[in-house]
Amino acid sequence: MNQQPRNLHGSPILEEADRLMTVCNSCRYCEGLCAVFPAMEMRRAFTDGDLNYFANLCHACGACYTDCQFSPPHEFNVNVPKTLAALRAESWATYTWPRAFSGLFARNGVAISIICALSVAAFIFGFAASNDPQVLRGIHTGPGAFYVLMPHNAMAALFGAAFLYAMAALVMGLRGFWRDIGEPTGVLADPPSLLQAMKDAGQLRYLDGGGVGCFNKDERPTDRRRTYHHLTFYGFLLCFASTCVATLYHYLLAREAPYAWWDLPVVLGTLGGIGLVVGSIGLLMEKSRRDVALVDTGSTGMDAAFILMLFLTGLTGLALLAWRDTSAMGPLLALHLGVVFALFITLPYGKFVHGLYRYAALVRYARERHRMA
Repeated sequence: MNQQPRNLHGSPILEEADRLMTVCNSCRYCEGLCAVFPAMEMRRAFTDGDLNYFANLCHACGACYTDCQFSPPHEFNVNVPKTLAALRAESWATYTWPRAFSGLFARNGVAISIICALSVAAFIFGFAASNDPQVLRGIHTGPGAFYVLMPHNAMAALFGAAFLYAMAALVMGLRGFWRDIGEPTGVLADPPSLLQAMKDAGQLRYLDGGGVGCFNKDERPTDRRRTYHHLTFYGFLLCFASTCVATLYHYLLAREAPYAWWDLPVVLGTLGGIGLVVGSIGLLMEKSRRDVALVDTGSTGMDAAFILMLFLTGLTGLALLAWRDTSAMGPLLALHLGVVFALFITLPYGKFVHGLYRYAALVRYARERHRMA
């Protein structure tokens, strides 16, 4: 394994992470809490890639801070959750593609997301008004009603381009992370590691504080944060599945939206929207309860922007479903499409990337554990 001399790291936060991991590697009291400490114990020195790997493997439960005998006010000042949280945010900016966009979003995430959503909504609204102002005030029902506002091909081209751009940017960022942590591309084709990482990610195995839950400012661990993560994550997947099924309906079965309440795209989208709304509100509430000693305040804007966009995606989607047979359909559709477009285009520059990098870190950890067995 490549060794990197101390004091030659790429940033102050990497230097601090190296210091803490060196202390923790001498103590090893927290080795049973999560995957970070066993992964750390496999090394005697830490490269930048190793430290970024640990940071993205960390689930920020806070248990190690509570259990640590060297946490503040001890002179060693060991605060692993906060340091790794800051390093995670720094790593996401480091791997962002194109790099020019990362700093802007980190500083103004909420404002940029809202402005982007409203701008696209105004564009769609104006597009419809320029063709036929009556469209916006009319009541449209039945198959193809949504496309009265904007033709399907134009809508598919606009959102298809945004989605493909987001996927390309995410792939390029993940590629940079994977190469930096020193793993060959072939590992991504290792079925046992992929399946184990999928199982660990799907269960949020390491978000349980070693079995007791996440720690908050009242120092009482709970599982609420993991519950809200599940609702948000699976809500997002259900909404994505709804879009995929609707696409198949349109191109394979020649069935146009909107669909009946009992149709699969609507059922999936409704359940997903509820999951996004409830999960997002819960995550924001849990964020307010966290001990500030565990939080990297510099990345809270990035976190809030992503959660807010997920909440608005679910809320506007449910509102559109509820009032799609009224004259409010046009404005609500424009607003929902604007929010979805903003969510797509900002995915590579917000908190969404933590899921990809954390999964990649779990794949590496599963492979390392298998090799050590």
